[in-house]
Amino acid sequence: QVQLVESGGGLVQAGDSLRLACAASGGTFSEYTMGWFRQGPGKEREFVAAIGRNSGRIYYAEAVKGRFTISRDNAKNTIFLQMNLLKPEDTAVYYCALDVNFRLGSQAYYSSAGTYDYWGQGTQVTVSS
Repeated sequence: QVQLVESGGGLVQAGDSLRLACAASGGTFSEYTMGWFRQGPGKEREFVAAIGRNSGRIYYAEAVKGRFTISRDNAKNTIFLQMNLLKPEDTAVYYCALDVNFRLGSQAYYSSAGTYDYWGQGTQVTVSS
Protein backbone atom coordinates (compact mmCIF):
# COMPACT_ATOMS: atom_id res chain seq x y z
CA GLN A 1 0.00 0.00 0.00
CA VAL A 2 1.49 3.31 -1.14
CA GLN A 3 0.94 6.36 1.05
CA LEU A 4 1.63 9.97 0.09
CA VAL A 5 1.75 12.93 2.48
CA GLU A 6 2.01 16.53 1.27
CA SER A 7 3.37 19.42 3.32
CA GLY A 8 4.57 23.00 2.95
CA GLY A 9 1.38 24.87 2.10
CA GLY A 10 0.35 28.11 3.71
CA LEU A 11 -0.97 31.64 3.34
CA VAL A 12 1.27 34.01 1.38
CA GLN A 13 1.03 37.24 -0.57
CA ALA A 14 1.27 37.58 -4.32
CA GLY A 15 4.87 37.40 -5.46
CA ASP A 16 5.98 35.19 -2.56
CA SER A 17 7.37 31.67 -2.74
CA LEU A 18 6.52 28.31 -1.20
CA ARG A 19 8.14 24.90 -1.39
CA LEU A 20 5.84 21.90 -1.21
CA ALA A 21 7.01 18.40 -0.37
CA CYS A 22 5.42 14.99 -0.81
CA ALA A 23 6.79 12.05 1.14
CA ALA A 24 6.05 8.55 -0.13
CA SER A 25 6.07 5.24 1.67
CA GLY A 26 5.04 1.65 0.97
CA GLY A 27 6.71 1.18 -2.41
CA THR A 28 9.89 1.43 -4.42
CA PHE A 29 9.82 5.19 -4.84
CA SER A 30 12.60 5.42 -7.40
CA GLU A 31 10.56 3.33 -9.88
CA TYR A 32 7.52 5.64 -9.93
CA THR A 33 6.59 8.67 -11.96
CA MET A 34 5.18 11.40 -9.72
CA GLY A 35 2.91 14.35 -10.39
CA TRP A 36 1.52 17.48 -8.76
CA PHE A 37 -2.09 18.53 -9.29
CA ARG A 38 -4.18 21.29 -7.75
CA GLN A 39 -7.86 21.93 -7.14
CA GLY A 40 -9.29 25.37 -6.45
CA PRO A 41 -12.66 26.01 -4.76
CA GLY A 42 -15.46 24.70 -6.94
CA LYS A 43 -13.03 23.53 -9.62
CA GLU A 44 -11.78 20.20 -10.89
CA ARG A 45 -8.27 18.94 -10.39
CA GLU A 46 -5.80 20.37 -12.87
CA PHE A 47 -2.33 19.25 -13.82
CA VAL A 48 0.63 21.22 -12.47
CA ALA A 49 3.81 19.21 -13.09
CA ALA A 50 5.19 15.68 -13.40
CA ILE A 51 8.61 14.10 -13.05
CA GLY A 52 9.84 10.75 -14.30
CA ARG A 53 11.60 8.00 -12.42
CA ASN A 54 15.10 9.20 -13.28
CA SER A 55 14.22 12.92 -13.47
CA GLY A 56 14.86 12.70 -17.21
CA ARG A 57 11.27 13.56 -18.11
CA ILE A 58 9.74 16.71 -16.61
CA TYR A 59 6.47 18.28 -17.68
CA TYR A 60 4.75 21.52 -16.64
CA ALA A 61 1.37 23.07 -17.21
CA GLU A 62 1.63 26.26 -19.24
CA ALA A 63 0.12 28.25 -16.38
CA VAL A 64 3.08 27.50 -14.10
CA LYS A 65 5.96 27.12 -16.56
CA GLY A 66 8.82 29.42 -15.64
CA ARG A 67 7.55 29.91 -12.08
CA PHE A 68 7.31 26.38 -10.62
CA THR A 69 10.01 23.71 -10.48
CA ILE A 70 9.42 20.03 -9.75
CA SER A 71 12.23 17.86 -8.39
CA ARG A 72 12.73 14.59 -6.57
CA ASP A 73 15.09 13.12 -3.99
CA ASN A 74 14.88 9.35 -4.33
CA ALA A 75 17.10 8.80 -1.27
CA LYS A 76 14.44 10.57 0.82
CA ASN A 77 11.42 9.16 -1.06
CA THR A 78 10.25 12.72 -1.61
CA ILE A 79 9.25 15.04 -4.45
CA PHE A 80 9.16 18.81 -4.24
CA LEU A 81 7.39 21.68 -5.92
CA GLN A 82 9.19 25.01 -5.68
CA MET A 83 6.63 27.74 -6.38
CA ASN A 84 7.91 31.25 -7.10
CA LEU A 85 6.12 34.46 -8.08
CA LEU A 86 2.86 33.11 -6.72
CA LYS A 87 -0.37 34.60 -8.01
CA PRO A 88 -3.87 34.64 -6.47
CA GLU A 89 -4.98 32.23 -9.20
CA ASP A 90 -2.53 29.67 -7.77
CA THR A 91 -4.77 29.36 -4.70
CA ALA A 92 -5.78 25.71 -4.42
CA VAL A 93 -5.31 22.47 -2.56
CA TYR A 94 -2.19 20.88 -4.01
CA TYR A 95 -2.04 17.10 -4.32
CA CYS A 96 0.80 14.81 -5.20
CA ALA A 97 0.11 11.65 -7.17
CA LEU A 98 1.95 8.46 -8.05
CA ASP A 99 1.86 6.36 -11.22
CA VAL A 100 2.96 2.72 -10.88
CA ASN A 101 2.85 2.09 -14.64
CA PHE A 102 6.33 1.50 -16.06
CA ARG A 103 5.40 2.54 -19.60
CA LEU A 104 7.05 5.60 -21.09
CA GLY A 105 4.31 8.20 -21.20
CA SER A 106 3.80 11.38 -23.16
CA GLN A 107 3.17 14.82 -21.70
CA ALA A 108 -0.53 14.40 -22.46
CA TYR A 109 -0.57 11.06 -20.66
CA TYR A 110 0.98 12.44 -17.49
CA SER A 111 -1.20 15.55 -17.57
CA SER A 112 -4.30 13.40 -17.01
CA ALA A 113 -5.45 12.78 -13.43
CA GLY A 114 -6.70 9.35 -14.50
CA THR A 115 -3.13 8.26 -15.14
CA TYR A 116 -2.25 8.17 -11.46
CA ASP A 117 -2.90 5.34 -9.05
CA TYR A 118 -2.33 6.92 -5.63
CA TRP A 119 -3.04 10.37 -4.20
CA GLY A 120 -2.13 12.29 -1.08
CA GLN A 121 -4.54 14.21 1.14
CA GLY A 122 -3.43 17.60 -0.15
CA THR A 123 -1.94 20.77 1.28
CA GLN A 124 -3.62 24.18 1.09
CA VAL A 125 -1.93 27.06 -0.71
CA THR A 126 -3.60 30.46 -0.42
CA VAL A 127 -2.21 33.51 -2.22
CA SER A 128 -3.63 36.91 -1.32
CA SER A 129 -3.31 40.06 -3.40
